[in-house]
Amino acid sequence: MFKEFFLKKLLESKLKALPESEREKLMKAMLAHPEFFAKVAGEIKEKMAEGYSETDAAREVMEAHRDEFQKLLT
Repeated sequence: MFKEFFLKKLLESKLKALPESEREKLMKAMLAHPEFFAKVAGEIKEKMAEGYSETDAAREVMEAHRDEFQKLLT
């Protein structure tokens, strides 16, 4: 329960530029599939360790998992 609360608050602060409906959709997907999003976060961290900027690392990893993201967000 607390974990969910803190995750929601963190996501709200990081995703404040997104419309509310998109933010809610993403939060639901993250809460329903935390293992997938943990895997993605780990891959982004690895790319950053290789010298990629956070934005470039996230873009590349998300592109690699595009189909999975689309399934989770529909």
